[in-house]
Amino acid sequence: MDFAFDARTEELRARLLAFMDEFVHPAEQVAHEQRARLASPWENPPVVEELKAEARRQGLWNLFLPDAEHGAGLTNLQYAPLAEITGRSPQLAPTATNCAAPDTGNMEVLAQFGDERQKKQWLQPLLAGEIRSAFAMTEPEVASSDATNITTHIERDGDEYVITGRKWYISGAMHPDCAVFIVMGKTDPDGADIRRQQSMVLVPRDTPGVTVERAMQVFGYEDHYHGGHAEVVFDHARVPVANLIGEEGGGFAIAQARLGPGRIHHCMRLIGMAERAIELMCRRAVSRTAFGKALAQQGVVQNWIADARVQVEQLRLLVLKTAWLMDTVGNRGAHTEIQAIKIATPRAVVAILDRAIQLYGAGGVSQDFPLAELYAGARTLMLADGPDEVHQRSLARRELKKYL
Repeated sequence: MDFAFDARTEELRARLLAFMDEFVHPAEQVAHEQRARLASPWENPPVVEELKAEARRQGLWNLFLPDAEHGAGLTNLQYAPLAEITGRSPQLAPTATNCAAPDTGNMEVLAQFGDERQKKQWLQPLLAGEIRSAFAMTEPEVASSDATNITTHIERDGDEYVITGRKWYISGAMHPDCAVFIVMGKTDPDGADIRRQQSMVLVPRDTPGVTVERAMQVFGYEDHYHGGHAEVVFDHARVPVANLIGEEGGGFAIAQARLGPGRIHHCMRLIGMAERAIELMCRRAVSRTAFGKALAQQGVVQNWIADARVQVEQLRLLVLKTAWLMDTVGNRGAHTEIQAIKIATPRAVVAILDRAIQLYGAGGVSQDFPLAELYAGARTLMLADGPDEVHQRSLARRELKKYL
């Protein structure tokens, strides 16, 4: 593995860093002020639409898609440092560049498994940033960390599927531009193979029987920029059989294909969040005095900053190795590393953000600095895309198998 970035990656990094400095970071406070004046908290502030237009103009758009037909055609290794940069402003930069979850994963599913009609109807407007989408898998009544537990029914009735179930923490569902759900449910609940019982179908948001009941908060925050998280009820919602993605019984496999890139993208952005935290720690440390000397001269603060730098450098190398393996031997060949970064990265970044909050005192938990919101996002990622414990269980099994 070559640790140097290639010429295209370096060129995109330079352009993206300039975009962040010139447009994104100055827009953070503007977006906060504009949102307070919006009729609906789920609308994009005008400055977000301006950022999207500028990103498209600069060619900083759909960077996540490795398929050159639909996206930038970058490898995972090329995209990693770019996602890290956008992670420094997770509320604005991913949306501005059309690289925000859950749309990224949904676009990947449609690009890889959708038919031509589905791509034309849903993928193309998603790629253009004209609509948003949501991925509906997690349910409140079961332990959704085990995807085989889901109870939503997808029953065939002639030329239609009838969807019945309750989902929650459905990211993106509150956004007024959310036009479609990818819903995972069981088409064969009594099937012998528990991983062939599930299927995925496309359900337009305006389908009769689909009700977005409420917004779900995360540590008291509502994730406005990514379209919020919602509880959604599907009460005998009917869609054409043609809305099936792939084949009946293929939902579990599609979910695994979706989550591999999704997990590494989250980890890439988390490293950017950690870098932002280190920067904020250093700025605070050199500007405040306590007990007769600058915070930067306090031994404990120096230890926090040093440890944070070591952790970030370690995590970055592991993420880059994982990206390289995904490019060279595929997601299956990178299985161990994908699980390792999913375990290690949120855990370490949460600790770094926790120390940064401590350094800022009361300001650290306030709305005047981004640390509290970053902490809430990072802590949530210890649950999203599979709780850490599920990955630890799977990873331990793979290690133990060598000795059985």
